[in-house]
Amino acid sequence: MLQADSVRPAVGVTGATPAPREVPARILPVPGTVSPELQALIGAPLRSGWDTPPTTPEGWKALAAAGLAAARPNVAAMAARLQVTITPGTLAGVRIFTVTPAAIAPRNGDRLLVQIHGGCYVLNPAEAGLPEAILIAGLGGFKVIAVDYRMPPEAYFPAALDDAMAVWKALSATGDARRMGLIGTSAGGALVLAMALRAKRDNVPMPGAIASGTPMSDVTKTGDSFQTNAFVDNVLVSTDGFCDAAVRFYANGHDLDDPLLSSVYGDMQGFSPTILTTGTRDLLLSNTVRVHRKLRALGIVSDLHVYEGQSHAHYGRDERIPETREAFSEITAFFDKHLVGCADSSVR
Repeated sequence: MLQADSVRPAVGVTGATPAPREVPARILPVPGTVSPELQALIGAPLRSGWDTPPTTPEGWKALAAAGLAAARPNVAAMAARLQVTITPGTLAGVRIFTVTPAAIAPRNGDRLLVQIHGGCYVLNPAEAGLPEAILIAGLGGFKVIAVDYRMPPEAYFPAALDDAMAVWKALSATGDARRMGLIGTSAGGALVLAMALRAKRDNVPMPGAIASGTPMSDVTKTGDSFQTNAFVDNVLVSTDGFCDAAVRFYANGHDLDDPLLSSVYGDMQGFSPTILTTGTRDLLLSNTVRVHRKLRALGIVSDLHVYEGQSHAHYGRDERIPETREAFSEITAFFDKHLVGCADSSVR
């Protein structure tokens, strides 16, 4: 039998299209291998409204406003628990928030992070986009500039990227980019990758390091986990759900395979060291893995962290979840390793 198997042709040698695999209906238990706090997230029902996105610009705007109103008290409570201050402002004509911990870690006194929020390019305006910035500031001891980029229907692609780059250019023109990092999740995770692509194109200094969480790095619905984790991920749920409609609204007819929308198709040669974070139930697990493998193939330092049982961006919900502290500890350690530190304080 072993001898016969050894001479079988490799799958696909004949050129025939492999048959899809039919998976029987099954029940997925909540894993007992994670904290009770995370078990509660994993066991939650599918996101409300995942399959009924707005159909008008006004509807999207109203949904973002409702989300902001609901998020504000939770964001304020998180900021208080982690002892960070939030100061609104503008930089290079772009709305920003400066998020400052009560105690900046000594090693971070001359470092700065720029955070780009997620929300499928249409949600989480203003304070609603700040949880990740608060988490990395409070848990990592970094000063953070959070970019409140324009979103539809105020502005469409590439407005979010333009705003993020305007802030980055202003900061990197006055400070050492090697001491600055980019961090973002979901759409923000895609945007920090697109920022590096744009920086290369425009001959703008590259960041010292990048943290890209579960990035929307391929919005063409290409990738295995779009199938294997459909209806397993209780946040994004399906490729035919809310987020697909949102990105198409943002793209406004633009080709979805443009690397500035689907960064996995871009030229990543010369990228900064990059840490990528996802979960085993994440619809964007393949998006994250494919970026990691591409960076590794180019010889670029890239760490991939895949967390047990987590759906899309579960690790960024609440610092009282042990896995959140673990994830941000890993991100902090990555920045500590790859960002330059010196006595110069020009980025403060």
